[in-house]
Amino acid sequence: MKAVKGDWVRIYKVILTSKERGKKLPEDTKKVPLEMWDKGFLQSSEAVIGDIVEVETIIGRNITGKLVEVNPVFDINYGNGITETLYIGRQLREMLGE
Repeated sequence: MKAVKGDWVRIYKVILTSKERGKKLPEDTKKVPLEMWDKGFLQSSEAVIGDIVEVETIIGRNITGKLVEVNPVFDINYGNGITETLYIGRQLREMLGE
């Protein structure tokens, strides 16, 4: 997918390889790289997925990384609802006499 200057994009970058990680980290943490995913406004005139690009984040920082997504969606998921928690507010109001 092609992106043009000003598009909202997501980038990826390895900050530290596993060999560069601190010695005092837990073993399973030391085995993997420290990675960054961030979003921002594309500063290049145009780019395609996989290009190394510069973006300006929403707070104004300029950072570089590999373009991985154009117009990324917010895919936050807090999991399935828990039925028991639906009635807590009502039950509490009853207990408090409201």
